[in-house]
Amino acid sequence: MKKNDLKTARRLLEFIDQSPTPFHAVDQLSRLLETGGFRPLREEDPWELKPGGRHYVTRNGSSLLAFVVGTRPVSEAGFAIIGAHTDSPNLRLKPQPAFSRYGYLQLGVEVYGGALLSTWTDRDLSLAGRVVVRSKTGEPVTRLVRWDQPLLRIPQLAIHLNRTVNEKGLVLNEQNHLPPIFQTAAGGTPPEQRFAEWLGRELRVRPQDLLAQDLMLYDVQPSSLGGCEGEFLFAPRLDNLASCHAATLGLLASAKSTPATRVLVFYDHEEVGSETAQGGGSPFLKDALERLSLGEDRSREAFMRALARSLFISADMAHGVHPNYADRHDAAHLPQLNAGPVIKTHAGQRYATDAESAARFDLLCQRAGVGVQRFAMRSDLRCGSTIGPITAANLGIKTVDVGNPMLSMHSAREMAGTADHAALIRVFREFFKS
Repeated sequence: MKKNDLKTARRLLEFIDQSPTPFHAVDQLSRLLETGGFRPLREEDPWELKPGGRHYVTRNGSSLLAFVVGTRPVSEAGFAIIGAHTDSPNLRLKPQPAFSRYGYLQLGVEVYGGALLSTWTDRDLSLAGRVVVRSKTGEPVTRLVRWDQPLLRIPQLAIHLNRTVNEKGLVLNEQNHLPPIFQTAAGGTPPEQRFAEWLGRELRVRPQDLLAQDLMLYDVQPSSLGGCEGEFLFAPRLDNLASCHAATLGLLASAKSTPATRVLVFYDHEEVGSETAQGGGSPFLKDALERLSLGEDRSREAFMRALARSLFISADMAHGVHPNYADRHDAAHLPQLNAGPVIKTHAGQRYATDAESAARFDLLCQRAGVGVQRFAMRSDLRCGSTIGPITAANLGIKTVDVGNPMLSMHSAREMAGTADHAALIRVFREFFKS
């Protein structure tokens, strides 16, 4: 394994470990962009943009859009855009989570996205996210929070009490079997009051000043390199923080100025359908691109012409062939780890790739000296989807769906190839040369 590939992979793992939630991911990405000269904007403020200007804007603290203004008008040079998502399947606390049962204080959770539920059992879990508290002036203030120590556990039932689990598989009822154990229940204090008192002590605020929370469970085990030569990545949230990280480093490594305006957009809520104010179905990207276009001549035609000259790369992790379940793949489409990024195609348009957009990405890989692979779903299995088709439909922009191959997708702990991450960064850097 090349030293540079290992170094790049370690940067990814550090980023993932610092990003247990989409809120933390956007915070980390914002810091990374600022090291490259990007300056924050706010959607509610006027944007004064100049060629070469480097800016980013966030929405809800969980979605981010960054851009470098091109040296030529967008109506002539178009946009070079990479999109990904900041969220991953997990377990999230309900608004009033605490309850007691058989001597334990437990927390009620909801399943977010298509999580592999069994992988959340028997792990050292903790909490992270954001809490809104009342300030001294009475105004709501949002606090980004995370606890590094194990706080929670979802213990499996002993095999002595479930003798057929290895033959029939672990079946979990989301309401009954997933609430983690938080504390032993003691005394007469109501569970919700006890949880609020704990949270208040941790945040050093009065329990009555806790207004609302978006808290999520995460596994505290650090990410790591695996395999005899460090050729594998073992980490949570590779889908899809790895794509966000690769796209950001690709942009930062590209030239300071190019004719085309370069754009990154990282959405929240992809795993639950994208139909939110900060999801891929929102006007977040469209509004920003229009503002970049209208700055030229105040003509909406400039925006339309720019879209027609643009390419959108939807970057989301891909299914690598599983050696123990190879029959779940189409025999002619078997992506392997550490063999390069994957172009994803689906006749039913669950992926937005067509021959022209696939060819353009293929050429980018060739120029970057990176191998490229292809994926199509078995015809008798249901296919997942991405922000690619949503963006293509909303903007009418040429789109290609790509991603690095991985195993254990949607597990609490996933697996990917170490060399693939550096390779994808090189392809994205090549894309942003235009």
